[in-house]
Amino acid sequence: MKLAARTGRIKPSPTLAITMRVKALRAEGRNVIGFGAGEPDFDTPANVKLAAIRAIEEGFTKYTPVGGIDELKDAIITKLHVDNKLDYGRSQIVVSCGAKHTLYNLAQTLFEEGDEVIIPLPYWVSYPDIIALSGATPVILETKESDGFKMNPRQIEVATTKNTRAIILNSPSNPTGVAYSLTELEALAEVIVKKGILVISDDIYEKIIYDGFGFHSIASIGEEIKRLTVVVNGVSKAYAMTGWRIGYAAGPDDIISAVTKLQSQNTSNPASISQKAAIEALSGDQDIVAKMVKEFKDRRDYIVDSLDRIPGITCMNPRGAFYVFPNVSSLYGEASRNGKKIYNSTDLAEYLLNEAEVGVVPGVAFGSDNHIRLSYAMSMKNIEEGIKRIDDATAKLRA
Repeated sequence: MKLAARTGRIKPSPTLAITMRVKALRAEGRNVIGFGAGEPDFDTPANVKLAAIRAIEEGFTKYTPVGGIDELKDAIITKLHVDNKLDYGRSQIVVSCGAKHTLYNLAQTLFEEGDEVIIPLPYWVSYPDIIALSGATPVILETKESDGFKMNPRQIEVATTKNTRAIILNSPSNPTGVAYSLTELEALAEVIVKKGILVISDDIYEKIIYDGFGFHSIASIGEEIKRLTVVVNGVSKAYAMTGWRIGYAAGPDDIISAVTKLQSQNTSNPASISQKAAIEALSGDQDIVAKMVKEFKDRRDYIVDSLDRIPGITCMNPRGAFYVFPNVSSLYGEASRNGKKIYNSTDLAEYLLNEAEVGVVPGVAFGSDNHIRLSYAMSMKNIEEGIKRIDDATAKLRA
């Protein structure tokens, strides 16, 4: 059967693929430790679950307005005002079925053939494919590890052409955990305003930050950049609600109106019950977030230190999110026990899965073949065992 050409422009999500492969091997009885999943291992907070139960018991199980109920929009508006010093009205908020759905809707609404969208590398695996599905061209802006994987204003100047419509900013970042300071964001905002391009600011990891680092949304810098910014966020990461599928966008009225119209013809409203749960997540007790972040920090400190101790591996210390992105290129060229050489991140990931029963995501999926990504959204016990296995397996390569 003939498929639409657009299906050939994209590839399956490699992070989901490695997670499914790990689960399949576990089902076969193998004791695989998976560092692939990008979701908190904590349970959804009890107060949030109770809010969903109440919604069911009260019969809140029907269609809602396409872009979300007013009560949830108001909770989002309050959150943005209190946390980010950003003021929006209801007409400037749309709620979708997860932040990925939000990003997809934005791309379908904003971009078309001939448009270019700048994506800093390393990037979250879905950004290029989401842009490609809109017909636009992803323009990959390569950052350097020596610069902390951060783009600078000059790079944006050079990458921008007459066809550039937007730039994607993800801070803290998946896969690197890199986060931009206020001063750095101000410098980026200056050139973005001068060029008059849009910013899609993916702030999904904003609450998972460490070492006293202060998160700032680029939209909060001033009115000029705010008019050019669409803020994307959700409840998945901060509240351990990945399966509830609630994301949202805040931005100019015309963009939000167009996204809502598009959504009316694909998913319609996000799940009614999940919306009620999200209200409680955003408006209820926030202590659980601080407790999760503390645990994530302890895990981060351990995994960064442990990876740095393994010969041939160096690991940058992330400011936020729950990933590490170690450089493993010094291991390339080494041979495994069966004589097969490790040439790239895919080879190494395959070797670790087969030799050590450890699942990691090859860095090439994020645009950087010198690295692998590990999520530390798992128990410390599994992290310790997984790192030990990686150490043992790479020692065999060096033997």
